[in-house]
Amino acid sequence: MRKNRALSYEDIKMDEESFYENKDNKLDKIDIIGQDRAVKAMDFGLQIKAPGYNIYMSGPTGTGKTSYAKIAASFIAMKESTPWEWCYVYNFKNNNCPLALTFPPGQGRKFQNNMEEFIKTLTIQLLKAFQEEKYEKEKSELIKEYQKQSEDIFKYIKDRANKLGFHIRISKDGAYFIPIVEGEKITETQYDTLSEEKKEEIMHNSDILEEEAEQVIKEIHELEKKLRKKIEQLDYKIGLHIVGYYMTPFQEEYQDNKKVLQYLEAVKEDILDHLYQFIQGEEEEDEENIADLLPWVAKTSQEDFLARYTVNVLVDHTDTKGAPVVIDFNPTFYNLLGKIEYSNEFGTLRTDFTKIRPGLFHEANGGYLILQVQDVLSQPQTWELIKRVLKTQEISIENVREQLMGITVSALKPEPIPFNVKVILIGSPYFYHLLYEYDEDFKKLFKIRAEFNTIMPKNNESVAQLIHFIHQFSQEQNLNPFHTDAIKRVVEYASRIANHRNKLTTQFSKIVEVLYESNAWAQMEQHTKVLDKHVQKAIQEKNKRSNLYEEMIEEQFEEQILMMDTTGFCIGQVNGLAIMDVGDYIFAKPTRITATTYMGKSGIINIEKESDLSGRVHTKGVQVLSGYLGQRYAQQFPLSLSCHIAFEQSYYGVDGDSASSAELYAILSSLAEIPIDQGIAVTGSLNQRGEIQPIGGVTQKVEGFFHLCKKRGFTKSQGVIIPKQNVPELVLKKEVLESIKKGLFHIYAITHVDEGIEILMQKPAEEIHQQVSKKLYQFYQGNSKKKEEK
Repeated sequence: MRKNRALSYEDIKMDEESFYENKDNKLDKIDIIGQDRAVKAMDFGLQIKAPGYNIYMSGPTGTGKTSYAKIAASFIAMKESTPWEWCYVYNFKNNNCPLALTFPPGQGRKFQNNMEEFIKTLTIQLLKAFQEEKYEKEKSELIKEYQKQSEDIFKYIKDRANKLGFHIRISKDGAYFIPIVEGEKITETQYDTLSEEKKEEIMHNSDILEEEAEQVIKEIHELEKKLRKKIEQLDYKIGLHIVGYYMTPFQEEYQDNKKVLQYLEAVKEDILDHLYQFIQGEEEEDEENIADLLPWVAKTSQEDFLARYTVNVLVDHTDTKGAPVVIDFNPTFYNLLGKIEYSNEFGTLRTDFTKIRPGLFHEANGGYLILQVQDVLSQPQTWELIKRVLKTQEISIENVREQLMGITVSALKPEPIPFNVKVILIGSPYFYHLLYEYDEDFKKLFKIRAEFNTIMPKNNESVAQLIHFIHQFSQEQNLNPFHTDAIKRVVEYASRIANHRNKLTTQFSKIVEVLYESNAWAQMEQHTKVLDKHVQKAIQEKNKRSNLYEEMIEEQFEEQILMMDTTGFCIGQVNGLAIMDVGDYIFAKPTRITATTYMGKSGIINIEKESDLSGRVHTKGVQVLSGYLGQRYAQQFPLSLSCHIAFEQSYYGVDGDSASSAELYAILSSLAEIPIDQGIAVTGSLNQRGEIQPIGGVTQKVEGFFHLCKKRGFTKSQGVIIPKQNVPELVLKKEVLESIKKGLFHIYAITHVDEGIEILMQKPAEEIHQQVSKKLYQFYQGNSKKKEEK
């Protein structure tokens, strides 16, 4: 009979009735369940506005990081003022460097509309003003005055020409003189027949007339300049009146915005300098035909020219309440920074300030930007861009292709915009430590870490929060309501995922999967409520979709391909339990561990290590065995032992030290020649003092051996030895609990190797130690005798 009492059903059942007594109580507010540490860090990180206090939300997937980041940031953002808007406008001093103007929320679009209306009105009014009779009359008088003065000058030069014997013709290219002889204009042939004296006279008079003609032409040009200047002054006067009339109220509206006033003044001067663009008529028909045939040589149209007065609204916060909160899952370089678009005009790439497009930095400016760190690191240049913008505190749109290819595509260099954004990165602890270790800027720019846990304590509050989450999620997703028993099963599943009876998982993505699938099974059975059986069905089917490998191993046990005894006794042989992780599913595989001992000095030989199948932790565990054996049995004489330990039929490697106690039992059994009960499987780590240490996956290990025993038939003496520290982590299936309750299966919780010895070998531990010590002494004597013989 075993002295150690097995754990009872009461010791390991999940007593949860008290958690549901107040299940109908409504919670006023739930930020995020079970993440108090992360919530405090987030609250502080969002409140502090100092440079470098950006936030890294660290934790595994499914813990609600992204959802909470949006909720927390939005809650703070609603209390903050809406940031000003930004527009790009034409730079009249340097058209390659568009100017950035800023406006209060909603005013950017208004300014754009006002400018559009202003230019449209101005175009009509200027054209109208320059078509009025008064303007035409004043312009005609100036032209008449010019014509009169030019006619007087022409008359003078013609009279002089006649007096000197010439007919004069004046054109744009100059003055032409034709000699007159006897009242008639002569030809070159006639000129050749003249006498030399007459020719000299004509040449002399021609020189005099040419000098006077040149002076006349100069006077005509001066008159034309004066005419143009007077007309320009007239146009400027009328234009100034019209532009000033419509511009003054415009300027008064933005008198508190110095940069906008400077821009409007520049607009005013540019319009007055280009009045002809506003009053130009239709092109001649022949010019239009040429433009159709050769569009690249066509003159700039009025529409193209007036585009310079367009306002490019980059950021519009008309409908934004509070500070902006932006979440993105594709943070490419251009999506973040914005870009300059191009149009292909007859093989030439062209662009201007109206083709500047905003990025996420612009949209989130003055607020919060939430990004996934894995998305950031997977995009070229994105991480460096984020760091540069955070350090410079300005958004300067540039073309990354120019940097990578060394080819200048655009000459536009928009004016940088001040940057004020709290960046929230969401990722795993792995990326956090990687960046912290290898990127010097990271620790300076992301000083707040909000770390999410995967588990939380199981108490009245957390269970109530989980129940509230189930109800709320069901309503939001239009699922069938969950029955109380179904909710209890979901809570139990949450504990199972957490691998602890007194804890719950915070990986709500896994809970959500079960809620969706339970609802689907209920609907397929045409139930209006989700019942306990539907939740069980969802969990079973979910596991079944992933447990093919487990079933294949179970078949190999049934067919005796994998050798394992669950009844009887055997010397030097014990049943160990190994965890198999196939990604989305974890299960336990019972494993036969054997030990052979004989006289020699090789010590413990780990066959797995010799075969390169032993991991570092498992190798350490074997070394611990040597330490225990030496401390326990080699105080009076040195160990003279050769021992081989093997995981039978293990071909894929072994790691971890959870089998170190089982290996010790096999060695002691072999030395003492006392058989081990094969109906008991063992798991537990061992230290050099013989104390049993906790291990992982205890629930799966117990259930793994349970299923094997169940298939082969219970003997009512079968069970598993586990470390006592792992008892709270037992979250067993209902069928396992029922079998324990009926006495078909047992779990033994121990703290020292001696307890395990008595359970497995059914003898007092001290008796086993004496037998082992005796055998080791015999080995010592045998080795000494051989040494003497040599």
